[in-house]
Amino acid sequence: MQAKKRYCFLLISCLFLIYCYFNGFNLLGEKKQRARHDLLPSFATLDELTESPSRQKRIPRATTKSCRMQTCFDFSNCGNDPKVYVYPTDGPVSATYRKVLSVVRESRYATHDPAEACLFIPAVDTLDADPLSPEHIPDVASRLSRLPYWKNGRNHLIFNLYAGTWPDYAEGALGFDPGDAILARASASETIFRDGFDISLPLFHKEHPERGGVPPAATGNPFPAPRKHLLAFKGKRYVHGIGSETRNSLWHLHDGNNLILVTTCRHGKSWKDLRDERCDEDNREYDKFDYEQLLANSTFCLVARGRRLGSYRFLEALAAGCVPVLLSNGWRLPFDERIDWRRAVIWADERLLLQVPELVRSVPPERILALRQQTQLLWEQYFSSIEKIVFTTIEILLERIMTHRSSRQREALIWNTFPGALGTLATYGDSRAHLPLGVTSPPAPAAPEPPPRPLPAPSVPLTAPPPTPGTTFTALLYVQATSPSLHKLLVSIASSQYCEKVVLVWDSERAAPSLTSLSRTAGDSRHPLPVVVIDATTHYPGEGVSARWQPLWAVPTAAVFSLDGDAPLLAEELDFAFLVWQHFPERIVGYPARNHFWDEAKGSWGYSSRWGGSYSMVLAGAAVTHRSLLAQYAALSPAVRLAVRRAGNCEDILLNCLASHLSRRPPIKLAQRRRYKSPHHRYRSSWSDPEHFVQRQSCLNTFAASWGYMPLVRSVLRLDPILFKDPVSTLRKKYRKMELVT
Repeated sequence: MQAKKRYCFLLISCLFLIYCYFNGFNLLGEKKQRARHDLLPSFATLDELTESPSRQKRIPRATTKSCRMQTCFDFSNCGNDPKVYVYPTDGPVSATYRKVLSVVRESRYATHDPAEACLFIPAVDTLDADPLSPEHIPDVASRLSRLPYWKNGRNHLIFNLYAGTWPDYAEGALGFDPGDAILARASASETIFRDGFDISLPLFHKEHPERGGVPPAATGNPFPAPRKHLLAFKGKRYVHGIGSETRNSLWHLHDGNNLILVTTCRHGKSWKDLRDERCDEDNREYDKFDYEQLLANSTFCLVARGRRLGSYRFLEALAAGCVPVLLSNGWRLPFDERIDWRRAVIWADERLLLQVPELVRSVPPERILALRQQTQLLWEQYFSSIEKIVFTTIEILLERIMTHRSSRQREALIWNTFPGALGTLATYGDSRAHLPLGVTSPPAPAAPEPPPRPLPAPSVPLTAPPPTPGTTFTALLYVQATSPSLHKLLVSIASSQYCEKVVLVWDSERAAPSLTSLSRTAGDSRHPLPVVVIDATTHYPGEGVSARWQPLWAVPTAAVFSLDGDAPLLAEELDFAFLVWQHFPERIVGYPARNHFWDEAKGSWGYSSRWGGSYSMVLAGAAVTHRSLLAQYAALSPAVRLAVRRAGNCEDILLNCLASHLSRRPPIKLAQRRRYKSPHHRYRSSWSDPEHFVQRQSCLNTFAASWGYMPLVRSVLRLDPILFKDPVSTLRKKYRKMELVT
């Protein structure tokens, strides 16, 4: 009897111990699961994705130094125009990083003097931190420490695309200590990303173009938006190791028609030894579909994480106009500090893979069209070339500096709408703003002379409402000699009902004329037209022909009517050009036009002044443009401005290239009273000289090489002042012989 009691007690004790063991294990598993749940994003419904972004809970690792711009960045050498210094190249550099350094060195941000630099970019190649990669550069840490201005990385910008290596691909494994340097890195995760300090980059191929880039593929999609396939993915399947969980399960969603999700095991040297029972079937399905065709014919493209959080498919989907469906928990999207990705992507959850088909089916067609349009905008403005990716990184940093100095930055709307942040100067609030943000025109001086350079930019409070734009224009005259034609033009300007001010840029060794105002010949003569005469030889020495657009401080209006001093225009033609420009403020609107063409024999771009059916440029001798475009012109890279300075006659070509690059549209030519001819007394030496056209063709090719493509766009549109916005049928009844008038 005692033995039975002892056995029963022992059995109960064993059962109790087993129960405690498994119950404690389950509790521990639940704690781990809850801890992992805190690190992963929660599933968001379509309404939540539409209304607000799902901001991940960021828990930096203890090994990551917590840096902010206020603690790890020195603003003392960052003035109103912060500059970037690129170290001289010393040592091996990959082709991709050489492109990064090249675009910065040739940009308007660069300086050759480290003493005036606010930001430093090492010439040490840090793009590939994977020791197994053939492009990995060893001994990075010691090379960085030997930089003369390193100072533990303070004010330095380090670019990185690949971190970590096989088998775990630890993201933080850079192989060196960045110290206080800002990390611009691809595949950044929320766990180690230093918010407000680091910058997340897109992962791009080695073949990604340095400049220009591939234009967006889906700019003219009609409504309704759906394509042949609803959701598509084609890529590697990792049979083992990190990144294999999600991709190994995609075959559950593949139906061969509406949902195309195919993977292959054929990658790596030992894939045959590691393949599983599904590899043969997966490989057969994989070979049935062409990747480029899937991108072009799919409404949504799945962007699943690989070995790292980022993927090449992200940029490939954007370029193809395929809405990305992100399946990479904890991934910090590129430039999400300023880009609102809710307008362009759909967030999914790796833990809820089977809900992805229902998620994409629930997106209405009108939202699909809006998402696709935004993908094309973001691709073209920020991601189509290495130059745009690097410039976007620098612009974000410059905004942080500007915010620290003046508590002001560009609105997020500018980043997420056309023309984007790269098409709008940081000192401008909007591409159509009446005045630069924080800049106002100085009071009219008693004497008709501008203040000495550099010109101060008086600040205006943020609460001050900007003036109403677009109601008047400023006539900006470039004059080299007085003549009867100049007096006729001044009379026409004084007769214009929309001209508010005349700024006369005098570029001659002779004494400048002493004009202070023009008496109105029409309207109220009690309000004369103010005139400011600026002697370019005194205030802008060495600027050459480009001095005509330097005195923007004297321009109080958004519209600038650029005129040669002998332009044969009437007041009605001036007013008509301004009225047309009000409808197209992002373009150049004017009278004399020129064209460009591709010369097959020479293999280069040619310049033509022949009258024909098409044109691609409107000359600055009689053209209306936005003052922000002229400000952008002044901020172009030194290389193109040097070409203008050497040639002395290419500033109008460069302005047209800039306008077409920003707007992706041609200028607008207007019909005029008579054929526009340049007076012989001024242009006999240049227009009759063949060297003149050789110089302009050389400039044209220089500008195309600088942008990486030819930005000029041809047009056959001509607007006539009689037919413009007039009821033609009514006029034909009133004027029976109107068509016979020559």
